[in-house]
Amino acid sequence: GGGFNYPDNRHEDAQKFNEAISQIPQPILITGICVLVCFVLLLIVLFAWLRARGRFIFVDCIVHNRAAIVQPWKEFRKEGNSYFLFSLVAGLVFLAFAALLSAPLIILAIRGRYYLALHHDRLNVYVIAIIAAWVFLLVLVLFAWAVITSLMAPVMYKRRCRAYEAFRSVLSLIAMHPGPIFLYVLFVVVLAIAVALISCAVACATCCIAAIPYVGSVILLPVSVTLGAFSLLFLRQFGSDYDVWAAFIPPEFLPLLMPPPSSSVTEAG
Repeated sequence: GGGFNYPDNRHEDAQKFNEAISQIPQPILITGICVLVCFVLLLIVLFAWLRARGRFIFVDCIVHNRAAIVQPWKEFRKEGNSYFLFSLVAGLVFLAFAALLSAPLIILAIRGRYYLALHHDRLNVYVIAIIAAWVFLLVLVLFAWAVITSLMAPVMYKRRCRAYEAFRSVLSLIAMHPGPIFLYVLFVVVLAIAVALISCAVACATCCIAAIPYVGSVILLPVSVTLGAFSLLFLRQFGSDYDVWAAFIPPEFLPLLMPPPSSSVTEAG
């Protein structure tokens, strides 16, 4: 880094911006803010819907070893919409849960100004403990939801069922096989760390070209396919109800997906 000196006009720019905002009539300003918030929320919902529909397209492409879009988009319309609506309701429930968890912080912020002078040290410890517990619970809930949803889509794809039925099936599977699920989660965490390192290395090697959303997805597509196939292969061990290849196996997948011959067949041969 050289000794470049740039003029610091941030304070003046902020003051000019505030003056420009203050010249806008208040009803127009409030209306514009509401329209902007509604537009952002609409974009979030739209991309969440596309993500839900695209998840089944991706699973279908892995199962059939193809790059089709239109056919699985139409075929799994019901499952994708059900998954989207269930995720939307779960997101609203999560927001309500986060609001309830943040209630002690809000109460403390309101009452803290009255007790800060008298109980400064004890209040600081109390605030840090509440914030740490709040963050831990939110991260734990988000992580559990991510694990459940990663298993819901293959179940919905295999059984062609609604999202709520798949949610109950995944919870039952976790309750019956907590050990394998826990090891699966740990290994997924390791894989996620490895993917993050690979993504950073690829972005640096391509001069941040891989950081462009679509280009990066294409470059790292083998990694995404590997992670998606790992979840599908993991579910196969729990029976045909969880085996997405039970009805169809691509010929090139036969050496990998077919079960090994039994000992009696081997001895007879």
